[in-house]
Amino acid sequence: MLGGLILSVLVTMAAGLLRGLITFGVLAVVLGTILVRDRHGKSLLDRGLARIGWGSATRRGAHLYRSGPLGFALWGTHQLPGIAAQLRLSEHTDSYGRRFALIYAPTTRTYTAVFATEPDGASLVDPDQVDVWVADWGHWLANLADEPGVEACAVTIETAPDTGHRLRREVASNVDPNAPAFARAMLSEVVDMYPAGSSVIKAYVTLTFSSVSAATGKKRTDTEMGRDLAARLPGLTGSLAATGAGAARPLDAAELCEVVRVAYNPGIATLVDEAHSAGEATGLDWSDVGPVAAEAEWEGYRHDDAYSVTWSMTTAPRGNVQSSVLARLLAPHREVARKRVTLLYRPIDAAKAAAIVESDLRSAQFVATSTTRPSARAVLATRSAAATAQEEASGAGLVNFGMLVTATVLDVDRVAEAKAAIDNLAATARLRLRPVYGAQASAFAAALPLGLILPKHLKVPASMRDRL
Repeated sequence: MLGGLILSVLVTMAAGLLRGLITFGVLAVVLGTILVRDRHGKSLLDRGLARIGWGSATRRGAHLYRSGPLGFALWGTHQLPGIAAQLRLSEHTDSYGRRFALIYAPTTRTYTAVFATEPDGASLVDPDQVDVWVADWGHWLANLADEPGVEACAVTIETAPDTGHRLRREVASNVDPNAPAFARAMLSEVVDMYPAGSSVIKAYVTLTFSSVSAATGKKRTDTEMGRDLAARLPGLTGSLAATGAGAARPLDAAELCEVVRVAYNPGIATLVDEAHSAGEATGLDWSDVGPVAAEAEWEGYRHDDAYSVTWSMTTAPRGNVQSSVLARLLAPHREVARKRVTLLYRPIDAAKAAAIVESDLRSAQFVATSTTRPSARAVLATRSAAATAQEEASGAGLVNFGMLVTATVLDVDRVAEAKAAIDNLAATARLRLRPVYGAQASAFAAALPLGLILPKHLKVPASMRDRL
């Protein structure tokens, strides 16, 4: 801004007042597109570039996807679309004898392992126990910064309608054939009526590792990476139990294929549960998990028999955050058929964390002391930065975090109700969410437990963006 004023004065002195005013007006417009931001922190330039990129993609037909023998893809399979098309799947065995799937992303040269967890929930749990879980979760995240090769971590909480097949299988396998007819009839009625309107909640934790060895600096193969993680996964899953995540186990290739396929085509969820009830395998392969047809829109994503909208968090809850702040957002909602909330974490190396928190503290202090009457927000920011620096000095870890929320409906006419529901739930969680305009397909894939690290897929590297 100061440079623009100096340039305007120089033009006025050299060419006259009129040209100086014109120069000032042009500079004001240019700076306004960069400096003036909306409540989500997006400038006019950011929104304009997003529109230009979206227009270019639609003209090239990049927003359309058709797979299978009659699709656009030459290989004739139902491969994942967009940024997930590159992913490759392999399966290995850990030191406990458990099969685990390993996803390789060639673009970012990372491997991802996915864990299924059974959270205990906070119902009928003492507040002291909840505090212990929260503290242990913080310790688990802090330890990731010391775990060799960890690039990112994600936690996905998914709510969906319960098909009732799990309850039917459980009752059928435990009912006593010699029980009274009245008792068996009552159990049968419970099995028929209870699943109506009920929901199932699933939780996944993904860990993404760099394929480059810290010792040799060379890229490792699938076999080498599987051998390395086979000895480390039991410790990682075991420590998750102390965070309230319950029993954690790695997903094998077949289970991961089912999770991804149901996300893109929710209509087959009943078929998958029926196969499990009958003790049969679904037979899904990694080349079959993508949608048959998909179309990305400016603020939505149509995939097979469903329509989804994904939001990203632009402002985290301010002030003191209680452990139950996300309770309503994570709970099932009657207006949303399937809801997926994904927390994204990127651990910061302990050697860099100290410099970052000290820089934030100096910036906050400068803003607070630049005027004789600092605002309440500036004072609070200084206190928060000082508390963060003190906690980091005491051994706490530092992570970059974000959130993606995906709402999926089976009827396009229900999209408006789903959007209103997410807006209301975000308000109860003290979050500020913004639809991922122009990148719904990529955001939908990033919210799945696939280990995609979005900053690494940008044309401008994240390291360069941080310096700008």
